[in-house]
Amino acid sequence: MSGLFITFEGPEGAGKTTVLQEMKEILSAEGLPVTATREPGGIDIAEQIREVILNKNNTLMDAKTEALLYAAARRQHLAEKVQPALKEGRIVLCDRFIDSSLAYQGYARGLGIDEVLSINQFAIGDTMPDVTIYFSIEPEEGLKRITSNDSREKNRLDLEALHFHTKVREGYQKVMQRFPERFQTIDASKKKELVIQDALQVINEALKKIQL
Repeated sequence: MSGLFITFEGPEGAGKTTVLQEMKEILSAEGLPVTATREPGGIDIAEQIREVILNKNNTLMDAKTEALLYAAARRQHLAEKVQPALKEGRIVLCDRFIDSSLAYQGYARGLGIDEVLSINQFAIGDTMPDVTIYFSIEPEEGLKRITSNDSREKNRLDLEALHFHTKVREGYQKVMQRFPERFQTIDASKKKELVIQDALQVINEALKKIQL
């Protein structure tokens, strides 16, 4: 029995977190073994690192420090939660993974995609997602959603200017060109019900290829 590692990626306000929870409920209702988690976070140590990274007061954080903290949280989360779940044959749905670091720190922060990839390869070894669902939305629309959603967690990245979020979108395009075999793009600007439908279709196609 083999597990399935599916990551959800996209810019701020794309709605991937909401869709991930919907996917967990739908798959669980079908009797499938599902683990839903997030980055940075998912387990206690990584959640502590998350508080440092996303703290709105930490505006002086150096870009390399930020990248290293993400990689550290990713390693602990992977070793403590993701890999054990995959070994048990579970479907792991993860809100962000390595591609976020490549797009945000590698491209948008200007550290270099190759440089950030190298840091993260040390952290994750050969564990990569089987499928990555990219939730595509224009930066302006994503930021508008964040502003209008009072219940959403507001973090340090939300405070960045529109230019930064535009660079993030460009970064994701670069990353998708590098790993086209595992990326599936969904139009996240559509109604939530349609986005959920599209995401479920991607996951069902992935499930057909393995035996759970």
